[in-house]
Amino acid sequence: MLSCTLLVVALGAGTTACGDGGGDPLSVAPYDAASQVAFNGPGGSDRKADPDKPLEVTARGRDGRITDVTATDATGRYVAGELSADGTRWRSTAPLAAGARYTVRVSTEDGKGSPGRKVLTFDTAAPSAKELLKVTLGPAAGKYGVGQPVTAKLGAPVKDKKARAVVERALKVRSEPATQGSWHWVDDTTLHYRPKEYWPANATVHVHSTLEGVKVADRLRGAAVAPLRFTTGDKIVAVTDAAAHWMKVYRNDKEIHSMPVTTGRPGYATRNGIKVVLGKEHVVRMTSRSIGAADFYDKMVYYATRVTDSGEYVHAAPWSAGSHGVANTSHGCTGMSTGNAAWFFQTVRPGDLVQVVNSAGAGMDHFGNGYGDWNVPWAAWRKGSALLADPRTGRDAPDPARLRPRPA
Repeated sequence: MLSCTLLVVALGAGTTACGDGGGDPLSVAPYDAASQVAFNGPGGSDRKADPDKPLEVTARGRDGRITDVTATDATGRYVAGELSADGTRWRSTAPLAAGARYTVRVSTEDGKGSPGRKVLTFDTAAPSAKELLKVTLGPAAGKYGVGQPVTAKLGAPVKDKKARAVVERALKVRSEPATQGSWHWVDDTTLHYRPKEYWPANATVHVHSTLEGVKVADRLRGAAVAPLRFTTGDKIVAVTDAAAHWMKVYRNDKEIHSMPVTTGRPGYATRNGIKVVLGKEHVVRMTSRSIGAADFYDKMVYYATRVTDSGEYVHAAPWSAGSHGVANTSHGCTGMSTGNAAWFFQTVRPGDLVQVVNSAGAGMDHFGNGYGDWNVPWAAWRKGSALLADPRTGRDAPDPARLRPRPA
């Protein structure tokens, strides 16, 4: 149990080291205000400040005042605060991080305008394990297609919009080459990040977090998050026209292959929309029971490229060769010759894109059945961000933690 309720730095206006030498008082070096500063926070090496209590700096005496206060943690994050108009009091307006070391730089002046300086450091108490919000970033490190979203899975639900903004602001995504992107809250424990357009081909994506120790909500602070780095390959997009029973595959917007296919028959029509390759399996056993089909089937399927969690694949279907390019006869998958399926299997990787058009089926789910993220228009995607301050302009709300305290 911490005994301190408020961190206070008290500044006296007593004698200064610069004296009355004449001239411009600002032309001399700042005096050491150590004899004038008292720190009433935690004392002793085993005592730490309560991060839920504000930091306060006050000036004592009639002849001195505070001119500036800068408080930062070891990572360089500023603590937002307000300085009173008369320079007698500065108080933090943003929560301190838990388990952090802070440096406070206080600038003062005496009645003659001579400048003083004092630097203080203190540590805040670490949160308990029960108070930590864990975040797991995805995908795993590796090479992906340009459609691969970044995911963040939270260890506890975050519902409040202000709390969501704290989390989202701390999750940083950067690509080389640079591209515009945004987080979108899928639900209380899941965020997805995608660019406005696809990732650039052959890019490097860096994801890291500054959430450690930061207060998210009452009794909930961010845990350390392992950083993530992955790369993208060429832009691979496969477009299946279900009405024409044909697929065309493009690399970096140039057609590289064209092939006849069969898609879902009536009652099992293939979903329209953009899907992201989830994985590849050389052989998969597919049964009617797995999708609740009325007619019985049980087949070993080769060169199977998965595009939904519910079991939609692009795969070899030699048993329906007579329908390829002619009719839709599958239970929802896209079937093709074994040779074409092997080529497709070897060409694509997770994160590549498969788009179905002109099917009688419903649209691809946006979430919950693989990655349907690219079917959400950009304006709607941005509205899923907790940082969007003005939907008309698309501008994010300012980060209060980056507002430096300024003198009155």
